[in-house]
Amino acid sequence: MSKTTPDATGTPPAGDEDLGAAGSQLSTAPEDTLNMPSLGVIGWVRWFWRQLTSMRVALLLLLLLSLGAIPGSLIPQSGTDETKVADFRKNNPTLGDLYDKLGLFHVYSSVWFSAIYILLFVSLIGCIIPRTWQFVGQLRGRPPGAPQAPDPTAAYTTWRTETEPEQVREAALALLKKRRFRAHLAGDAVAAEKGYLREVGNLAFHIALIVMLIAFAWGQLFKMEGNKLIVEGGGFSNTLTQYDDFKSGSLFTADDLDPFSFNLKDFQGTYEKSGPNRGTARTFQADVTYSLGAYGKSKKTIIKVNEPLEIGDSKVYLTAHGYAPVITVRDGKGNVVYHDAVPLLPLDSNITSSGVVKVMDGYRDPQGKREQLGFEAFFLPTYTPGNEVSSTFPALGNPVLNLAGYYGDLGVDAGVPQSVYQLDKTHLKPFKNGKGQQRENLRPGETMTLPNGAGSITYESTEEWANFQVTRQPGSGWALAGAIAAIFGLAGSLFIQRRRVWVRAVRGDDGITVVEMAGLGRSESAKVPEELGALADALYDQAPGAPEPDEDSTETPNPQAVPAERPGK
Repeated sequence: MSKTTPDATGTPPAGDEDLGAAGSQLSTAPEDTLNMPSLGVIGWVRWFWRQLTSMRVALLLLLLLSLGAIPGSLIPQSGTDETKVADFRKNNPTLGDLYDKLGLFHVYSSVWFSAIYILLFVSLIGCIIPRTWQFVGQLRGRPPGAPQAPDPTAAYTTWRTETEPEQVREAALALLKKRRFRAHLAGDAVAAEKGYLREVGNLAFHIALIVMLIAFAWGQLFKMEGNKLIVEGGGFSNTLTQYDDFKSGSLFTADDLDPFSFNLKDFQGTYEKSGPNRGTARTFQADVTYSLGAYGKSKKTIIKVNEPLEIGDSKVYLTAHGYAPVITVRDGKGNVVYHDAVPLLPLDSNITSSGVVKVMDGYRDPQGKREQLGFEAFFLPTYTPGNEVSSTFPALGNPVLNLAGYYGDLGVDAGVPQSVYQLDKTHLKPFKNGKGQQRENLRPGETMTLPNGAGSITYESTEEWANFQVTRQPGSGWALAGAIAAIFGLAGSLFIQRRRVWVRAVRGDDGITVVEMAGLGRSESAKVPEELGALADALYDQAPGAPEPDEDSTETPNPQAVPAERPGK
């Protein structure tokens, strides 16, 4: 094959133009595509908007939102439990750094989750607005007129009658309106449509999703939750410093706290004493007095497990209960160095409890050095001889407090936070007697004397404590309303059938009226033929069939006429 090259002047040899033209003719791409102009900025924005507001993308974003929420339930979240997050980072430093960069320790406030959330929100709005206007236009308009020829997929019936066409149409119009169709006369036919609630349900479902998204976002941003353990006779004021633990949304501030306070007067708990449910709580309630604001009038009320106290936008729940032995510690000279009720944490359903007593300045050793005291406490509300490790009933039947003492440095001055329910024994030494570590069971009123003149500890009596959870969850009512509306809307869009019915009545060549009825649904359903049969049967009563034309008649009968049989049968 010869190869052509340009001459010295740079002019291609003759025939190259023809080759270029032939090449363009051989191309399979359309000429418009080859010369298609660029979309431009506005064109790309429109394209992106159409894609974002399509139902396909909305479903994809909803799927991504569901998948994105999975790490929030599997990985500890900083907004829920900082301690678990710190432990995870300590035990998994490499994975912890990766999770931190990906925002997996705060999934619901991360950039990527917020982006999916906002895009889904915009997508749903972009889907709903045009569909709503289109539906409003359908409601303001009239059902479409009857087609010239029945749709092959439509249910169809016909018969001949001696009733006038005008009377048939008027009867059909009245019948369809009575059956709650939107109907009107359109030429020689009656056009009717029913099932608009299907589209209403569809729109309600999508609007409800938007309401739920807004409510959930609002609730996450402005929520708060705090816990407070209160011993009988103690009180609580709704300020940040009063909570044992507190967590809130990113936009919540201390100024959003409702101003109130309450006191725990008495806790009442009774239990089943026999039978298979022995030990099960029968009553579980707290008698409290509360007041609004700094100078509010005190009011009495009872808080139960599923009956919280509602104050403003806050709810106060009763979540737990236990015992607080009243402890008195004296030094070697008999001076009281500690006296308080010590809440102990339950370990089982019978409220076997454990905890510690910490005395900051309670012992001077033989060399004159001041030592701190610590006691491990193990409490059995109902002690049964032979069962030294657990209570046999949750009520105060035979209370026993087991104590073991230590002295030294509690570590509270090291600047490292520590639990009030645990004892750091790193710099502590146990009190010992002739048998080893000193450990004794005490009943109310009994005293354990410490060796080496360290003093004594007395178990005075037993108080009860209750744990209260104060929550504020804005938007929960809207979220519930949205969920209910979404369920009903989805049910309506799935089970309500949108369908159209046409009734045409015209006079035939033989002077007999020919009635044609057709029904068509938006989706295939066996109910459309059934409903059309019922309508035709009712109309047949007002426009009964006419006898068939004689076989000797020169007129050609309508091959679809069915005069001898009711159309609904």
